[in-house]
Amino acid sequence: MSALPRSYNPFAEDEEEDVAPAGPGGAGGADRQRYLEQEVLRRSAATADSTTRSLSLLYESERIGVAASEELVRQGEALKRTEQMVDKMDQDLKTSQRHINSIKSVWGGLVNYFKAKPPESKPDQNGAPEYYANTRLKEAMMSSKEQESKYQESHPNLRKLDNSDNDFNKADLVSSVQRDAYPKNQQLRAYHQKIDTNLDEMSSGLSRLKSLALGLQTEIEEQDDMLDRLTKKVETLDVNIKNTDRKVRQL
Repeated sequence: MSALPRSYNPFAEDEEEDVAPAGPGGAGGADRQRYLEQEVLRRSAATADSTTRSLSLLYESERIGVAASEELVRQGEALKRTEQMVDKMDQDLKTSQRHINSIKSVWGGLVNYFKAKPPESKPDQNGAPEYYANTRLKEAMMSSKEQESKYQESHPNLRKLDNSDNDFNKADLVSSVQRDAYPKNQQLRAYHQKIDTNLDEMSSGLSRLKSLALGLQTEIEEQDDMLDRLTKKVETLDVNIKNTDRKVRQL
């Protein structure tokens, strides 16, 4: 029966010249077993910490996405108010042109008298009209805002101090079917469960980030259309203002 390798460290050959190889049941085999167990636990803990940090970054990205969405909605409200103001200015300008025609000539006054007056839109009672973002963005924002507490719990400067044994206590709450899928070692089982939980949360977070991105894209496209419409209205209003100014100077 062949003996185990003298050392599992390839860089320690010179230091172990005088060490005799140990059999499977000797002290060397037990030390190697303990080392492998500690190495597995260390790597599992590092993986769990890595997924926890990734999940924290995901929550932070989601929070930034919600803030960007809220700012975009405020921008849409400002564009809507601007468009309403431009429409009101255009209406006032048409009224001014009617008065100018009345002052300019009697015939113009008679034409305005018999001409149907344009319908006047009443100003809003409570200021600017309410602006509604697209449904996809609103649903994505509501879903992401529900994760704000998880972001605070995962942030290293915001989360509350908790006991490190919580993960191990949670390991006993899984069903017997799930327990069979994990290692029997309590610490290793807790690490594996934490990794699986973090991966599930990351999957859900990525799905919410995708919904936010699609909602932002739709909102930006709608605001682009609003900007194009507003630009055309402003250009038309500018031409009408110049024509009205010229008529006033001719009086």
